[in-house]
Amino acid sequence: MKDIIVTIARQYGSGGKTVGQMYAKKNGIPCHERDILRIASDESGINEALFAQVDEKLVNGSLFGISKKIYKGELLPPSSDEFTSPQNLFNYQAKVIRELADQGPRVFIGRCADFVLADRPNVVSVFVHADPEYCLARAHERNSMSTADMEKFIAKTDKFRGDFYRYYTGKEWNDARNYDLCLNSGKLGFEKCVEAIEAYIKVRFGES
Repeated sequence: MKDIIVTIARQYGSGGKTVGQMYAKKNGIPCHERDILRIASDESGINEALFAQVDEKLVNGSLFGISKKIYKGELLPPSSDEFTSPQNLFNYQAKVIRELADQGPRVFIGRCADFVLADRPNVVSVFVHADPEYCLARAHERNSMSTADMEKFIAKTDKFRGDFYRYYTGKEWNDARNYDLCLNSGKLGFEKCVEAIEAYIKVRFGES
C-alpha cells in the first residue's frame, strides 16, 4: 500500500501500539514511537533526557493548565530563552514526524501525529480503544499491580494522553471526529484491526 501514512492513537491497554506494529510488519514499513524523541534530540542538539523530562512533567500535570500551546509548525532558535520549552521540544518532534512522513509509508504511534500530519491527503488516522475490562486484563499481562492500582494507572495514563493531545492540538483526544477510523480491539482482536485498516485504505484509496 504505497505512500500511505497510518497514525495510531490508543487507550492504554487496548493494544493500539501492537496493532500499529503488526500493520507495519505486515506491510514491510517502519513504525515510529519513542525513537522520534531520539531523532529530535539529534536534530536539535537538545539532550534527549529533556524530552523525556517534559513528558514526565506532563504526566504529573505540572505543565497542563487552562492555556494551550497548539502546534503551528514554528521552531525557535538556540538563542531563544524558550529553546528548550515544552512547546519547542514538541515542535522538533513534529518536524521529525513530517520529515519521516516525506520518506514514504510508515506508522506513527502517538505524539499527536494525526494532527501534525492533518494537512496530508495520504494519512489515515486511527483510534484504538476497548472496554475497561479488556484494557485492565491486558494491562495486567504486562504489569504486576493490584487491580485498584492498575485501574488508577490506566486512568492516569489515559488522562495524560488526553491532556497532552488537548495541550498541543486544542482538540479532544478521544473524540471520534478527530480520526478516520475508530476500532474496538476488544471486539475485533488485533489481526482484525489490522485488516480493518487495510480494508479502509483499499476503499478510500483503491489500493490493493
